[in-house]
Amino acid sequence: MTRSLDNKIWAIAWPAIIANLSIPLLGLVDAALLGHLDTPVYLGAVAVGGAVLSFLYWGFSFLRMGTTGEVARAVGADDRERAVLALARSALLALGIAALLLALARPLLDLGLAIMGPAPDLGSLAGEYGRLRLLSAPAVLLTYTVVGWFIGHQNTRLPMRVVIITNLSNIALDWLFIVQLGLASRGAAAATVIAEYLGLLVALAALRSHVTIDQPAALLAALARLSPYLKLLRSNANLFLRTLALLFSFAFFTAAGEALGQEVVAANAVMMQFLMFAAFSLDGFAYAAEGMSGEALGAGDRGRFHAVARRCAWWSVLAACLISALILIGRPWLFPLLSDIASVRAVMAAQGIWLVLLPLAAAPSYLLDGIFIGAGASREMMLSMLFSTVAVYLPLWYVTQPLGNDGLWLAFTLFNVSRGITLGATFVYFSRRDHWIQLAQDRSA
Repeated sequence: MTRSLDNKIWAIAWPAIIANLSIPLLGLVDAALLGHLDTPVYLGAVAVGGAVLSFLYWGFSFLRMGTTGEVARAVGADDRERAVLALARSALLALGIAALLLALARPLLDLGLAIMGPAPDLGSLAGEYGRLRLLSAPAVLLTYTVVGWFIGHQNTRLPMRVVIITNLSNIALDWLFIVQLGLASRGAAAATVIAEYLGLLVALAALRSHVTIDQPAALLAALARLSPYLKLLRSNANLFLRTLALLFSFAFFTAAGEALGQEVVAANAVMMQFLMFAAFSLDGFAYAAEGMSGEALGAGDRGRFHAVARRCAWWSVLAACLISALILIGRPWLFPLLSDIASVRAVMAAQGIWLVLLPLAAAPSYLLDGIFIGAGASREMMLSMLFSTVAVYLPLWYVTQPLGNDGLWLAFTLFNVSRGITLGATFVYFSRRDHWIQLAQDRSA
């Protein structure tokens, strides 16, 4: 059974890891192409506008997570109709949110730019970039739901194909619009919008061959019922609040670093990229946990559920140890490659040990997030995130300010540790009371 579980975990994890690791490549290409223009203002506009758009789009990533958990439990219960209904309801919700984003585009972007406070010329270009990028809202949010449906079926190869095709198309269109046509930041926005709609078409084409509707009239009648949408909204509201708290934690980390000087901000930004690569890698095992734990709970198989949790935990910890070891060994060579500025390199050398510790500190929370998504335990995820942010992260940052940047990294590290501890304690509590199967049934639409 262990060997079978391991094979299945890796079959889900490796495509997800490859897809995740391809995401930062796009940002690097944008920076390389825009960074060679005659003024840095276009690169700055894409950075600022992209940050606002990322906050908006990441905030609605619950469409992916919520769909995955509900579909996985339906697969475990061998209820194909329920899985299709979960996809259809999430897709309708995605379209509704996208319409709202398009209607409120200007005030939302104005608010985001006011918070970031760029210079007037930079803010004007960033606003233009953001308005163009928001045209892809329907594509982005619908793709979230389709990807969630596939992960719920423990199929990460098709989502990998969607991500890679989207990113490669974006890179090719960047070269065409920025280098050949000279459209600068507008070209970067147009390239991303076209690529995201192309990715949606790829996702829908894949979905068409995997979804069959035996009784369309019954499906439409089920979609017209209001109560499942209310349950979906409650679950997604928890995931939305959880995501906002997570985004706040990263934004606060950047803002707190700014108070310590430009060298600290630059060094922290570079080191955070290492952490994101680690997170993207570990998320592969979280995706496996989402689909496999949800399936086990949907089937009412508590033994398999706990076996999935143990094996995913084993591989997640092993991966975290490997990542930490690579960072520890590679620091003397990697850090100098990333900056020629002596003061920035000095900060990275001084605080680099936190990068070694963070994969180990964060791995439990990443994995448990996956298990809780599979179970539909969105409320517990939200409470864990809020507690870790308000009761651990912010107070620790406040009392460790005399430590400077080390204090900031310490607070951020213990914030991640707290997420793992609170979710772990909840996992043990539910397991001892044999509550997981009932919870999954109660949280299903």
